[in-house]
Amino acid sequence: MPTTAAARLVNALVAHGVDRVFCVPGESYLNVLDALRDSGIDTIAARQEGGACMMAEADAKLTGRPGVCLVTRGPGATNASAGVHVAEQDATPLVLFVGQVGTDMLGRGAFQEVDYQKFFGGMAKRVFQLAPGDDPAEVVSTAFHIAASDRPGPVIVALPEDLQDDLPADLSAIRIQPPLNPAPDADEIGRLLAALETAETPMVLAGGSGWTADGVRALRTFSEALGLPVAVTFRRQQLFDHDHPNYAGDCGIGLNPSLRARIEAADLVLVMGTRFSEIPSQGYTLLETARPGHKLIHVHASEGNRFPFADQVIRCHPVTLLQAVQPSLETASTGTRDRSDYLEAVHADFEAWSGQPPVIPGGLQMGQVIGQLRSMLPDDAIITNGAGNYATWIHRYFRFRAYGTQLAPTSGSMGYGMPAAVAAKLRFPDRPVICMAGDGCFQMTGQELGTAAQYGVNVIILVVDNGMYGTIRMHQERRFPHRTVATDIVNPDFAALARAYGAYGATVSTTEAFGPALEAALSAGTPALLHLKLDPEAITPTATLSEISGKRA
Repeated sequence: MPTTAAARLVNALVAHGVDRVFCVPGESYLNVLDALRDSGIDTIAARQEGGACMMAEADAKLTGRPGVCLVTRGPGATNASAGVHVAEQDATPLVLFVGQVGTDMLGRGAFQEVDYQKFFGGMAKRVFQLAPGDDPAEVVSTAFHIAASDRPGPVIVALPEDLQDDLPADLSAIRIQPPLNPAPDADEIGRLLAALETAETPMVLAGGSGWTADGVRALRTFSEALGLPVAVTFRRQQLFDHDHPNYAGDCGIGLNPSLRARIEAADLVLVMGTRFSEIPSQGYTLLETARPGHKLIHVHASEGNRFPFADQVIRCHPVTLLQAVQPSLETASTGTRDRSDYLEAVHADFEAWSGQPPVIPGGLQMGQVIGQLRSMLPDDAIITNGAGNYATWIHRYFRFRAYGTQLAPTSGSMGYGMPAAVAAKLRFPDRPVICMAGDGCFQMTGQELGTAAQYGVNVIILVVDNGMYGTIRMHQERRFPHRTVATDIVNPDFAALARAYGAYGATVSTTEAFGPALEAALSAGTPALLHLKLDPEAITPTATLSEISGKRA
């Protein structure tokens, strides 16, 4: 029987299957930290709260369970908000516990006081603050239930200091509330299959969160049985094997024009699991209006009004639908028209778009770097990244072949790759984990290299250094050519910085040097960082910096 509210809260975490939490310690939740000490829960102390929260979010993506992060009040909470935003945009279940001032000080401008309802209300699904008489275990149960139900997302639980000691007199057994998971009915399945069987040029667009390895296998079976090409949405490449003949590509930044044309020409588009927001919809210009003779079916647990003109809306998670459809696939496939020529043409479009990387200025060819990653890494290697033009090389030219191999924020958050890599390597220590980061991106959370070194997390970081905030410079040159401001970066020797942390560090300036450097990093037995020196002119795979600045009259 716990003797404090903090111990009761930690017992509830154990009951919910939590085996790892991420934190930056703070005096406002010392009681909870003390209770964690003997709980059996692995407690990882990060260097900054934004990194800790991103680690928890990445861990949730990998496990399918709510990630857990603990931070102190005020600045701790505001720092952590970077990870909360990622969880909201990416629909990742996350529970953030935040210390709070004592109840007798609330609303009085106490040291580091924040009104968490006002601060997190626009990002979180729910904000709780423990009140006198509350059972902490019941608050945990409700928070986990909300975080994982419908469209998943972040939930905040604030813990006033004085209530971490107090324990309510009447306590019941710790309650587990399974997440809501609506299922389709037989009529909905029948309508869906009938539409797919008669379509001549269908297209599946898969995305969103909450997928599983079994769900991804079911998507592949579904695609094969009904002869359906499958495209994925922004930073969801892991949902379909890129080498599969039914793979069509991704709806991300810089959409393949051929794929866009195929989506617009499709007589049936099946959107699965994604709310198809700004980037996949190409600025809300793709699939935004009804078209005579073209059907649209949307499968989503909670975004049923996203396409008001949809011919059919199925309110459930795609994995639930695919499991329900499987018994009907053998019968359905016998009546499906032969789309082999169509599938071959769609996949050929993808191969033409992503097969042969261009030659770029400078001695380091990023296309060949990606090619060596493809050839040297096993299919289960995990690739992480934050935001920046450097990520285009991974998204367009790498080949994702299995689920659970990609951690990338649809929120476009710089700095995500480094903490995500730490979380991934902790969860899967026997799999290679590669963090791709730009020089600006890495310096947002690069101090988490210290976390990796402390816990023996042997991630490999590839810092692509062009001496600038590249994406912003690209847009700056397009809008205000030759008038650059605030986008140059004076960088450290990243390899020397890695060695200062006790990691392996090497500088790579030529294509020929990359393969041996990667081999050394893979066998280093420590965290490793490769400092990739990229010519500043190589701003995108398809245009130089000079070409971009000169395109505007």
